[in-house]
Parts: sequence; structure tokens; C-alpha cells
Amino acid sequence: MTDLVPSSHRDLLDDTTPALAVLATTMADSTPQVTPVWFDVVDGLIRINTARGRTKYKNMLERPQVALAIIDPKDSYRFIQIRGRVVASTEKGGREHIGRLGKKYRSWGLYPVDPVPVRVIFSIRPEHVTVAT
Repeated sequence: MTDLVPSSHRDLLDDTTPALAVLATTMADSTPQVTPVWFDVVDGLIRINTARGRTKYKNMLERPQVALAIIDPKDSYRFIQIRGRVVASTEKGGREHIGRLGKKYRSWGLYPVDPVPVRVIFSIRPEHVTVAT
């Protein structure tokens, strides 16, 4: 994925930058659905975490084409738009993953939801990237 992202914007994908992403999925009736999400990047794939059964969960399983806008937390006019496809989903490690994201974005020791619903990690392979500065 790094070959798709200009060096000027790679910092937005780094774990030390808590840049929020806005995920766009498609509903069954073809209308768009957007949700702000936390994310990380592993092996060139963007990973997001959600609870089993949520709208974005259902949409990504049924229609894997997605888009993300990752916004610079210091300058909202600087962002990356990534269009891609969900290539994997797993419940394995989902609770631990949301815990790591909670540390990245909120400095939480533990994700503060009790009881924690079944968490699912979705992996997205970027196919097209554009940037704005």
C-alpha cells in the first residue's frame, strides 16, 4: 500500500498519529452509509474493528467495496481518500485489537464497554488513493 500513498501523507497511517477515518459502505438499497472509525495498518492492509451485527459489519460482509477518508487531526483540509475492498474478516483477536485502538485514540488501558460485544476485525486492501493538502 505504501506505493499508493505519497510520502507527504504516510504519517496519517502511522500508529503514532491518531487520525480518524470515515468509512463509507453501501446499504442493501445502494445508498451510502458512513461511520467514523478507528483504524490501524498491518502488512499494507487497513484494519478497522466493529461489533458483530452492526450496520457497517453487515454492509462490508455483503458488499466489500468501501471507501475511507483519513483526516489529519491537526488540519482537517489535509486528508487521504482510499477506495478499496474488504479482503478478510475475523473475530480472532478482535477484543485485543479494539483495546490497542482504544490506547491509540483515547489512551484507555481497557476498552470501557462491559460486557464487550463480539468484536470483528475487517481488513481492507487499498486499490485507489487520492490526497488533499
